[in-house]
Order: sequence, then C-alpha cells, then structure tokens
Amino acid sequence: MNLENALYVLSSVLFIFGIKRLSHPKTARSGNFIASMGMLIAIITTLIANGNISLELVGLGILIGSIIGAFFAIRVEMTQMPQMVAIFNGFGGIASALIASAEYLNPDGILSTFSLSTISLSVFVGTLTFTGSFIAFGKLQGFISGQPIVFPGQQILNGLIALFLVATAAFMVSFSTDPINHFYILIALSAVLGITLTIPIGGADMPVVISLLNSYSGIAAASTGFVLNNNALIISGALVGASGLILTNIMCKGMNRSLANVIFGAVGLDQGSSENGEAKQINVKSYSTEEAAMIFDAAEKIIVVPGYGLAVAQAQHAVREVADFLSKKGKKVLYAIHPVAGRMPGHMNVLLAEANISYEQLKDLDEVNNEFEDCDVALVLGANDVVNPAARHDSSSPIFGMPILDVDKSQTVIINKRTMNTGFAGVQNELFGYDNSIMVFGDAKDMLQQLLKDLKEL
Repeated sequence: MNLENALYVLSSVLFIFGIKRLSHPKTARSGNFIASMGMLIAIITTLIANGNISLELVGLGILIGSIIGAFFAIRVEMTQMPQMVAIFNGFGGIASALIASAEYLNPDGILSTFSLSTISLSVFVGTLTFTGSFIAFGKLQGFISGQPIVFPGQQILNGLIALFLVATAAFMVSFSTDPINHFYILIALSAVLGITLTIPIGGADMPVVISLLNSYSGIAAASTGFVLNNNALIISGALVGASGLILTNIMCKGMNRSLANVIFGAVGLDQGSSENGEAKQINVKSYSTEEAAMIFDAAEKIIVVPGYGLAVAQAQHAVREVADFLSKKGKKVLYAIHPVAGRMPGHMNVLLAEANISYEQLKDLDEVNNEFEDCDVALVLGANDVVNPAARHDSSSPIFGMPILDVDKSQTVIINKRTMNTGFAGVQNELFGYDNSIMVFGDAKDMLQQLLKDLKEL
C-alpha cells in the first residue's frame, strides 16, 4: 500500500469513528471534529497526489467556501438548521454533478462504458438532489407552501420523466460519440424530476425528505469518486449514502409509514378539515400561567415535550430557565424527544443542546414512554401530531399507527399553543379535549417567561 492510499484509509477510519460519535448528542461535537480532520487529510492528500492542478485556484475556492461557511455558522439561528441542512445537501449534490460534467465535457481520452455510467449516475442524482433540496428549503422557509402540491397525472408524469432519463443515460453510455444535446437533456430531466418528486411532500414529512436527500448527496459523491478513481471520495460518499438511508428508515419507522407512502402519500393535503384547520369541535380548558404555576409547584415529576412551536418561538433558553428553577426546588425534570419532532432528524436535540440542557435529561421515545405513567405534569410545547392519541385507535387518521409520546397517561397535561390550528398532518388533536389536559395559549417564549415569574412569586 502506497502512502496516498494509506492516508485515504486513515481519513476513512476517522470518518467512520466520527459518524459513530455523532450517534449521541454528548459526543456529537467531537465526532464532527474528528470527521472534519478526516476530510482535511483527504483533501491535502488529493492536492499532493495531483500536482498538475492550480493551487492558486484551489486556495481561492477554499477561502471563498470558508467565508461562506463561517457566515452561515455565525448568522444562521438554531431554529433555521433544517433550512441550512437542506441547502448544504443541495450544494453537495450539485458539486458532484459539476465534477462529473467536467469529466464528460473535457475527458482525458476516450471514456469507458463504466466511466460513462458513473458520470450519468452522478449527474442524475446530484442534479436531482440540488433541485429537490431547494424545494425542501423553500417549504421550510415558507417561500413555498408547506402543504403537498399535487395535480392530476403527477405520478404518471414522474414515471415518464424517469423512463426518459433511463433512455437518455443508456444512449449516452452506448454511444460515446453521442451529441452533446443528450447530456443536457439528462441534466434538465434530472432537475425537473427533483422538483416534481419533492413538491408533493408536506411539511410533516420534511425530516424524512432531508435525510433522504442527504443520502442522495452521498450516492452522487460516491459515483463521482468512481469517475475520478478517488478512493476517499468513494468511501466518504458511500458512508453518507448508507447512513442517510439508515436515518431515513428510522424516520419512517417513527411515523409508521413506508418511504413510498411518504413520497406519494401527500399527508396533510386534505383530511376532511375545514379551511381554518379545525376538523371538529373540541372543548378545551384554558388556564392562565398563574394557574399553571400552581400545578407545577405541586408536582414532583415533570416531562417537557418540545415540538416545532418551541423552535419557531426560539424558546429553548426560556424552557431551560423554567426547568432549572423547578429542578432547584427538588423536582425531577425530563425532556421527551420524538424522532420526527421538528423539521429535520435530531432537530429538538440540537435546539435543546444549544441551550446547554443536560444530555442526561434528554430521553427518546422508547426510553421515556414508560415514564409518563407516574408523571405529575407533562408540558407540551408546540408539539401536535407526535402526541395525538388518535394514532393508537383511529384507523381513518393519516397518523394511525404512528408511535407517539404517551403524554395522555400523565396525571396532568399542560399544552402550549398559539391557536387551535391543526398540525402538519392536517388533523385535530383529540388530546386537547381530554379531562386531564389544559391549554395555556400564547407564544411559547412569552408563556414560559411569564410562567417563571409566576413560579418565583409563589
């Protein structure tokens, strides 16, 4: 084994070890650093091994990329992490597509059948990832409706585009002297397919979409690695692709839905709800923060259930302050994390970690569900579908069968929402009308700050 391959193996080991440490919030930062060191080694090795490249241009690219990365790292709020991840997935995909395109347009000799195949795959997946990611970004940011966008014959159109894509790629591979127009057709069709596959997916399914697009970017990178005959790129792309698929599977299990159902099911489009999002009349008990404070004061065990409403209100620091106050009074405080809460995998974990909440307090669905039976108060902050008991018994509901957090088994459930509007699945939450449930309406951050004041005054 020569030095180049040995360094690539070292970088690959660091990638794997880094991904392993990313599996837990407590070790995630070190895992990210270790994987970054692996990438640095891979980049330096590639630059040294290819002495015929312009180091000035490479240095300029690194400088520009570093400035952009630093800008995003400093300016982007934690609540906007899903949007940033979506954009980064898109950039990763288009980078792979552009490199493969360069190899096709400026080949070093006659391209083999294998090279043409990997180029076609890289361009297809990379371009699809780029356009699909920016549609996902638009939905998350609000530029595009978070509701599924569907039209008659949509799936037939997608099928026809896919067939044309296969035919175009086969033509390119079979005829190396293919007119350049067919290459551009491949790019155009891939871009359109990325759009048409993503627009029917509703906001509730964004965690699955983001993890799937992340997997696509890895597949595109691995394909480009074969184009360039670069072992590090093949390995790193394969790792991203495989881990993305595993995460996608975890997200689908968290919703009790298949990947095909996520892509084609259009959940949230129309579930028989009225225009204002209220499917049926539910009688709720509205309490003030003063009344809620008295309930918390009498409780011994409290479980906080964060949802997207917490992220929108940027209330992660406020909830930590309330939890810290309650903990100092001798109360046990835990956080229940549903795998699909928020808009990306691990969204709630990242948000709470940013507020320096102890990792030991964060419990996933399997760990925490047994805790609700002896829980005095469950505080639901902006969560909706992931705590809806209808998932257990209502076979007509689009969330039927989805594993939920069993907050309804708590002695008292305090729910904070700004309105009675439905969640992204488009169904009303029957939990709101339960005898042991009370509502405290308002912005999560404002409510928690007022709740803390009321607790201190008791």
